[in-house]
Amino acid sequence: MTEPDAGPAPPPNLAEAVGWIGFELDEVNGSSVGRVRGVFADADAAEPTWLVVALARRGLLRLRRRTDLVAIPLRDCAAAAGRAWTAHGRDSIRTTPTVDPTRPLLREHELAICAHYGIGERVGRAAEVRGRPAGAVTSQPA
Repeated sequence: MTEPDAGPAPPPNLAEAVGWIGFELDEVNGSSVGRVRGVFADADAAEPTWLVVALARRGLLRLRRRTDLVAIPLRDCAAAAGRAWTAHGRDSIRTTPTVDPTRPLLREHELAICAHYGIGERVGRAAEVRGRPAGAVTSQPA
């Protein structure tokens, strides 16, 4: 007899998500795309919302001093044994709008990131911030 499907695991709490900082992040096909550099948390509920990832550079691009930092929906990530994974592919991650992990995210920036990942305005994080006032801070660096 098999056990019933318990459904998806709950997302990590803020302390768990912050514990992922420094982990390598692999994309859906198993390739490394970067390293977790930070976490954003909801400005009201203090629940983690986004992983901040420094994208890995290959070849000559490593000589550049600039590092692109992007946000990846935490709900689409998992971690274990010092490594994190995301359900998103490399191309999607590399074209995500960049973020500054030292500054809060405004409603409009979060909605743009959500749109990039195909998160419709009536679901997930987009639904959570859509009703907040224009220009409102919706996520803070954790």
